[in-house]
Amino acid sequence: MKKAKKRSAYVRILLAINHYLIFFLIVAFVITCCMMLFISVMSYNLNITLTDENLNMAAKLTFINVVFLSLIFTVIDMLRRKLTIDRPVKRITEAAERMMQGDFSTRISLPRSYGADDRFRDIMICFNKMAEELSKTETLRTDFIANVSHELKTPLAVMKNYSTMLRAPGLTEEQREEYAKAISDTSGRLANLITNILRLNKLENQQVTLSSAVFDLGEQVCECLLSFENAWESKALEIETDIEDGILVNTDEEMMTLVWNNLFSNAIKFTDNGGKITLIIRSDGDFAEVSVSDTGCGISADVGAHMFDKFYQGDTSHATQGNGLGLALVKRVVDITGSDISVKSELGKGSTFTVRMRRKQNADT
Repeated sequence: MKKAKKRSAYVRILLAINHYLIFFLIVAFVITCCMMLFISVMSYNLNITLTDENLNMAAKLTFINVVFLSLIFTVIDMLRRKLTIDRPVKRITEAAERMMQGDFSTRISLPRSYGADDRFRDIMICFNKMAEELSKTETLRTDFIANVSHELKTPLAVMKNYSTMLRAPGLTEEQREEYAKAISDTSGRLANLITNILRLNKLENQQVTLSSAVFDLGEQVCECLLSFENAWESKALEIETDIEDGILVNTDEEMMTLVWNNLFSNAIKFTDNGGKITLIIRSDGDFAEVSVSDTGCGISADVGAHMFDKFYQGDTSHATQGNGLGLALVKRVVDITGSDISVKSELGKGSTFTVRMRRKQNADT
């Protein structure tokens, strides 16, 4: 540390000497030229003959003036640099060092002005914006790790408990099947969680290459709905559809399948036995709209504000049936495909999710 300080002081001294020499040469050149011009004009107009003694005296006075003026200019320049360059650079450097140490709450207080040149102020504004974004990212990362840890810990604990129970002597065949099924179901949810985490990570880091293709939207959505037939029949749900034929879209078919599967899964999960799920697909000018409605528990305004957050589950009574990543995946897919999603919900009466996407006009229209 002492060596670094000595070296820094030595560098500052060398810079001061360098600045002084630069000013000395500039001032010496300017004053010498002015003096030579002045003496030449005066001698010519007044017919004055200058002796060597006069010239030596003038040279000495000129040299002293050059030294003195160079010193004044150097001091003024050092003060100017200290106020307009060194001070803001020091503040930016100190803030950057705090950021490197992990203090993402660091902000630089903006000065009123540094003269006409406010470029350092612009840098400080950009630094504060960067620090704010990094702070948000760090908060999201910390929350994500905490949520992942919790979501992984719960099924692992369940699997451990049931595997311990399986080792108990004297179990009936029914008990063994029950415990084995619990382990199998929990491991399935764990595998699904990890798969969704990997998918979401790829989507958020833009590691997924979209493969656009033209396909019939109604056919794709209906195929996704039919894959949940066993689920809706087990709850005796009524399925109502209103599907306009011939709506073509040009987007990534696999990504959109992920959207429909999550919307249908949530609709079935949050709808009580004997409820109703409605699917409407229609065109609206250059756009196509897919609406999935249910008669489930609905969503409050507070829950709706966090609906698309990772791991957020508004209805904890259904927490064991999901991991809170479905709607986060839906929102990310909708964003990267250039579509839009909106939600209308009333607590206790159900919800309607509407995906709006640009459709491809038929060749004959």
